[in-house]
Amino acid sequence: MIARVTLEIALRREFDYLVPAEWERQVEVGSRVQVPFGPRKVLGVVTALAEESDYPNLKPVLKVIGTQSLVTPKVLQLARWMADYYCCAPEIALKSVLPEAVRREQAGWRERLHVRALPVTGEFPKLSRRQQEVWNLIEERRELPLQELVELAETTASTVRRLEDKGLIALSSERSERDPYVHEHIVPTQPLPLNAAQAQALEAITTAMHRSRRGGSNREDGNAKASSLVPRPSSTFLLHGVTGSGKTEVYLQAIAHALEQGKGAIVLVPEISLTPQTVERFKARFCSGNLQTLVAVLHSHLSAGERHDEWHKIRQGRARIVVGARSAVFAPVEPLGLIIVDEEHEHSYKQEEAPRYHARDLAVLRGQRENAVVVLGSATPSLETFHNCVRKKYALLELPERADDKKMPLVRVVDMRQAARQEKGIPIFSPQLKEAITQRLERQEQTILFLNRRGYSTSLQCPLCGYVAECPNCSVTLTYHRKAAKLLCHICGCEQPVPARCPNEKCRNPGIRYAGLGTERVEHTLQQLFPRARVVRMDSDTLKRKEDYRRILGDFRAGKIDILVGTQMIAKGLHFPNVTLVGIIYADMALHQPDFRAGERTFQLLTQVAGRAGRGEVEGEVFVQAFTPFHPAIQYARRHDYTGFYEQEIEFRKALAYPPFSRIALITLKGRNEDKVRFTADHLHRELEQATADLPGTQIKGPAPAPLLRAETLYRYQLTLHTRQMTELSGRLAALLGPFAAPADVTLTVDIDPVNLL
Repeated sequence: MIARVTLEIALRREFDYLVPAEWERQVEVGSRVQVPFGPRKVLGVVTALAEESDYPNLKPVLKVIGTQSLVTPKVLQLARWMADYYCCAPEIALKSVLPEAVRREQAGWRERLHVRALPVTGEFPKLSRRQQEVWNLIEERRELPLQELVELAETTASTVRRLEDKGLIALSSERSERDPYVHEHIVPTQPLPLNAAQAQALEAITTAMHRSRRGGSNREDGNAKASSLVPRPSSTFLLHGVTGSGKTEVYLQAIAHALEQGKGAIVLVPEISLTPQTVERFKARFCSGNLQTLVAVLHSHLSAGERHDEWHKIRQGRARIVVGARSAVFAPVEPLGLIIVDEEHEHSYKQEEAPRYHARDLAVLRGQRENAVVVLGSATPSLETFHNCVRKKYALLELPERADDKKMPLVRVVDMRQAARQEKGIPIFSPQLKEAITQRLERQEQTILFLNRRGYSTSLQCPLCGYVAECPNCSVTLTYHRKAAKLLCHICGCEQPVPARCPNEKCRNPGIRYAGLGTERVEHTLQQLFPRARVVRMDSDTLKRKEDYRRILGDFRAGKIDILVGTQMIAKGLHFPNVTLVGIIYADMALHQPDFRAGERTFQLLTQVAGRAGRGEVEGEVFVQAFTPFHPAIQYARRHDYTGFYEQEIEFRKALAYPPFSRIALITLKGRNEDKVRFTADHLHRELEQATADLPGTQIKGPAPAPLLRAETLYRYQLTLHTRQMTELSGRLAALLGPFAAPADVTLTVDIDPVNLL
């Protein structure tokens, strides 16, 4: 038998190895193996099996890693497709499918000593008082980890060993799984009654599951080429529900249906910060009863050991529900019945380094190939997803009202131009928002204030000479962080001390001033305006440890915090019934970015943040402070009118042939010498024109300086290609760029379907 192996070296090809007779039963598609490669021994993944090879004198497989293949054939085919479509080496695609903690040669399990009480025969041995106390605890528990016993009994391991010498206990090494939620107290929950819209959505999803079950498993041959696979027609759903409409309850009951069919489910969430709250709800629903199963968690904040153990729970079939960030789309769930992509519009589903995949799109593709139902959920769907519903490619399910007949919050837009004229300067809080905060404090209700910019001030300026503190490595100003007393670049992390006077040698003015604002300044101003209020800030500067996010939200839920100030991490997915006021400090900040999605992002963010208010018995109120209050994105968000926003935005996209009416490939060139980068980009443009000359409807724009010209000391130039035939274009880009002779100090990246053009 011949094994075709993809090595962990980016060589963009497979290598054939002979499978020795003793390994034949263990080697299968997806197995991890150790093979000889020149003088070295390297690891790889078996991507296909064959009876014959075109190459003579094959070397043998040296070792099979583990007793079970780590990559299922179906996920392996997904990785192959991903490598082709997103223009990356297959080895890199495989690495993203398998976490590093799982790829290691050693098993990675944690072994812990366990203490077990033995039956006492004959005369009971004489014990000291301390030994007797420890024995009493062991006898009561019968078996427990040694470390836990030492902590409970406040003793030492040597005391326990003496009990072993006396024949009372046995110490044995046992596998101990690392559970990131082991200390959480989970209270079981039961399904909630559904309103008419929820019940209708659930019925549509479960009906599709039954159709999928009758349609077969849609299995794929591990030896097949990705290009020969034809996906089944989509049974993909968009669950479009306003904030607070009960989408999560629909998810939970749909997963229960999948479990009843003997299938598993994957739930994707966009932010790591949302994972703890989501996991809590899923564990509570499936920790007991007939459908009891483990819920595995996959995201980048887990330790390597936790990630290893969670992955193997899934692969061994013990965890049939997986909750995680984008990489969880590759979880080896078999058989797979349901994939849920919550907040499907979020850009964090897009991977920013190779392979630059979009987890939502891979979820849809995986669902088609594995005959699983896919549910995309959002209060503010991406235009691409909603357009697929308009074209009948996806089925639209709507939840137009909040659960339990709660009212949508009242949104008030405040024109900050008038506020600036009245107060002779730009205030942080308009008089209307200030008064609303005062009322909530008096009524002991809670407030969320949102500003998607951290730090104290966004720039340091000299009013005399015009000096501005800029990053020496990037084309951005340095942000002032007051508590840390430093100037910081939010791109490269460069730090500088805060000057006491203007750094310009010809000026040296001591009257330098700070301009702009961030969350730290909002927090500081609140403490001055409302000294008795309990104010807490939540952004990446304040969250340093894994448990900080959970701790702060726990305090907020318990009523220990009056005002929560934060960035995007508090904008979505949070449910706090006592929050009756939301203030959006600078609502139109993102509107001025050079990106065709700026309006869409602003609408989505405002709608999501506003949705945190009024989830309890008291109606919510939202104040949106803006300098362009009549912009369509703000006005449609004020009215909670997604359809209206979509209809005007889609006309703009159509007129300019932007997605969803075309697909984009973004090529970025980087280097320390700007002239060399520009020259290389011009040369590449000519090559691209020749490579795409016969590809109808394909346009090449650029090269042009990137909106952020310099980042981390590197100058950046971009070319964008618009096309309706992205699969064909991806193949041509891979063929062209593989041998493309760029200067040694100029690097090139390709981003297919980018979400960030900066």
